[in-house]
Amino acid sequence: MSRRTSTTIGVAAAVLAAGLFGITWRNLSTRDSSQVAALGQATPASTTTVAPTPTTAPLVLGPTREVAPGATLRLGYARPPSSPALVADAVVPTVGLYNAPGDAEPADTLDNPTWEGLPGVYLVMQQWNDWLEVQIPMRPNESTAWIRAADVSLRQTPYRIVVNVSERRLIAYEGATPFLDTTVAVGAGSGPTPTGNFFVDGTVKVLDPTGPYGAYQMSVAAFSDVYYSFGSGIGQIALHGTNDPALLGTPASHGCVRMTNDAITQLANTAPPGTPVTILA
Repeated sequence: MSRRTSTTIGVAAAVLAAGLFGITWRNLSTRDSSQVAALGQATPASTTTVAPTPTTAPLVLGPTREVAPGATLRLGYARPPSSPALVADAVVPTVGLYNAPGDAEPADTLDNPTWEGLPGVYLVMQQWNDWLEVQIPMRPNESTAWIRAADVSLRQTPYRIVVNVSERRLIAYEGATPFLDTTVAVGAGSGPTPTGNFFVDGTVKVLDPTGPYGAYQMSVAAFSDVYYSFGSGIGQIALHGTNDPALLGTPASHGCVRMTNDAITQLANTAPPGTPVTILA
């Protein structure tokens, strides 16, 4: 099952994360979408670039699962990330996904840029010699695969985001210190916000900040358990702003996490793509 796509990024209303989750780009070319995405990708001074040096740490091979009947890619399961988290940015047009380190051929691939026009980014679970196990933005939720270290550059981020669905609350941290604590709207009963360990896989500055998605949208590598397609999207959730703050503190969305425009602006300009996102029930 190849992840390659013939989708044309320049098509009006190309979607980052399902139409219902509101990451819709309006009439953007590939060049324009890259420029828009870059507006939301802050690189804090404390973010460190890490050379992909080999390690002899013990290799941890957890249980695997198939994507679909007959699929050749056997996905693993994400674990809570280390702190600071290690992030992998794709540096090649196509990143191979392998079932195990040392495999000669990939079982699947991910494009860079993605079909939404965003740079490929993954959250590192572990490194073994010239291989990385990374969490990837693919169903089922919390999926991991092995990639070659040579296909990415590595950096650290001290940031992490925690969403508590039952409390309707988001807290963002730099290390152990909170820098944002805000009330949010979460998924309604008909489209609950998925829970687990995820990460931000792209940030977009919204062209119309007065619209329903506010000033910024931060795509999360998490997918709705209810919606597998909506509009022209694939059911991926996001953190985003809102033009209806009266709904904050309620289960009002189709799975996304909404917050004030001031809050999402601060978050988007502080925590870069690759930031871990933990969503608690």
